[in-house]
Amino acid sequence: MFHYFQQRRDRKRRAAELYEQAVTQARLPVFYEAWGVPDNVDGRFEMISLHCYLFMRHLKRVGEDKLAQALFDVFFVNMDRTLREMGVGDLSVPKHMKRMMKGFNGRAHHYEQALQEQSERALREAVERNIYGTLEVAPSEGTLKEMVNYIFIINKMMGGIDLKNQDFEGFDLGTSQERRHA
Repeated sequence: MFHYFQQRRDRKRRAAELYEQAVTQARLPVFYEAWGVPDNVDGRFEMISLHCYLFMRHLKRVGEDKLAQALFDVFFVNMDRTLREMGVGDLSVPKHMKRMMKGFNGRAHHYEQALQEQSERALREAVERNIYGTLEVAPSEGTLKEMVNYIFIINKMMGGIDLKNQDFEGFDLGTSQERRHA
């Protein structure tokens, strides 16, 4: 019985570490300075969503469905807290959360489809619609290509990482210094 509670506690800890890594990766200046992701609440949500999705995708692939669910839970508990800190009223938060979860699931579906098919076109469309959808001026073809290539590279890198046994404290996806400061 106590083993169950220990596993659950360990899973929550690992999910929190993964979430922190997703947030750290999502905050890299290259996304906002070089690749034109909107540096606002929507842009940050898009980048955190993308990185959490990639982690969840690979956790599920290696049979860590419960850890993937725990990461989803940590993600949305943090989104709930963020909405409240931004001053969204208590009665409105559930409505916002429902919309955010639905949006995340839609994004995850489109990213998954594109990655399964290895379709650059489908991933480009998902990136343009989701990450850059709030921009008045569409990003350049070069910028879209950079973001799509980044997602394919990170997805491939994660496939080579033992996410089942990885200690996520201080975990780094290994993006190069050039990408971090491009």
